[in-house]
Amino acid sequence: MFEPVIAPSASLVGLLQRGRGDGQLHALAADRAEAVTALETCVTQDPRVDWQVENRSLYYARLYMELEAPLTGLRNHLHSADDALDQDESRTGLALAVLGHLAAYGRRDALDLLRGYAAAGWNWAWALDELALRDDDRSLLDLAPAVLDRFPAGPAGDAELRAAIRGAYEPRPWRLWAAHHPRVASAGEQSPFDLWQRQLNRGGVTPGWSTADVLAWADRPDPDAAGEPDTAAAARRAAAAARCLAAVVRPQDRETVLNAARHGEPGARRAALRYLVDQSDPAAAGLIEAAAADVDERIVTGALEVLGRMRGPEALGHARRWADPATGGADSALGEAAVQLLADAGEPADGPMVVDALRRWISARGVEGAGLATLVDGVGRLAAAGAVPALRHVYGETVSSELRGRAARALAVTDPHFAQGPAVECLWDCEESTRELAARHVTTTGDVRVLERLRRLAADPAEEAEVHAAVRVRLTARERP
Repeated sequence: MFEPVIAPSASLVGLLQRGRGDGQLHALAADRAEAVTALETCVTQDPRVDWQVENRSLYYARLYMELEAPLTGLRNHLHSADDALDQDESRTGLALAVLGHLAAYGRRDALDLLRGYAAAGWNWAWALDELALRDDDRSLLDLAPAVLDRFPAGPAGDAELRAAIRGAYEPRPWRLWAAHHPRVASAGEQSPFDLWQRQLNRGGVTPGWSTADVLAWADRPDPDAAGEPDTAAAARRAAAAARCLAAVVRPQDRETVLNAARHGEPGARRAALRYLVDQSDPAAAGLIEAAAADVDERIVTGALEVLGRMRGPEALGHARRWADPATGGADSALGEAAVQLLADAGEPADGPMVVDALRRWISARGVEGAGLATLVDGVGRLAAAGAVPALRHVYGETVSSELRGRAARALAVTDPHFAQGPAVECLWDCEESTRELAARHVTTTGDVRVLERLRRLAADPAEEAEVHAAVRVRLTARERP
């Protein structure tokens, strides 16, 4: 599946792809045909950076309702030939989630489309989970034959059926079918035993109960990591070894651990560094500094990762030295990691240094990268008012609605104009946490849209409980004499 092309942030498609509140407002003011086309583009070509932490389905479903948009585009997308060829949940998951919300809003055509796809589509399990929350018992029972026909009779088909029951997010259809289909009842009874058997049969080599054994084990290949990237498997093994070291290291073993942190193999060195940091060992900072200059990228990466686990006044002192532009270290990998630590655990006096790091990041990398979120959170935590222009840029340009929410939270404590400006737009944002933030901060006078939006959110049964609570507090406070 190709990555979607993200349109400029000022365009209608770009605003909708980002899930910004202004996207809904612009769509309602635009030509209806243009708005429906833009909406279908977003739903059929999922624009999210990470669908596991970003919300779009309710945002798009609400716009479908506002525009009274037809579902022809979604029907063509779900039942296209690509459904059999591109077996990736991200191709159809967003469309199915949007249909689920539309069904909850009373759109019968959305409910029928979900039923049809659950009977014939590749991603039928997702559609079934959506129906489990919205459909009636009779319709779910009628759907059972089409679903069960996917599992041929015999041991292999029975195993697949048990796996499907275990993997279902919503068990309601399977419990309903178990009362009418003995095969489903039998599979449901056997499924927990399959899990128990797999746990008993787990392979892999465990370390011995000595410091040397654990350090050696840290560099052994992991047979359970087949198909996992080597870097991820190595990091996971090193982290596990560090936890084992916490259980086996004796005072007389400290020199062994220090030697491993200085000269050990990559896995042992990473494990030893993490153990020393977790134990607040005074030698940890110097060893991290040395490892960060190593020629082996695995060791450098491990050192920078464990640096973020350091805490305490001494650790912050080292971080300030590494991140100080006067020393020339601010642009180094060690300096960047040190600023991340200051963003996480620094003091208000560290605010200007974190703001400078945020500006440099945006200048060099734009509004992308995992470390950017830490810097955004950091300037908010430190209430660094100098970060407001940079935060506004991140808020407006980022494709990640999760990162935009972080920027909004930081603006709420740094920007004196947040309540009259960004907070108004945030009431329409795709992220419920951002809408909740807006409801708590927005100024309810001066913009006629605000009170109307708050009342609509309060009356919407699909809205999250936290947003309902925040909205009702504001409305109740306003109504008091």
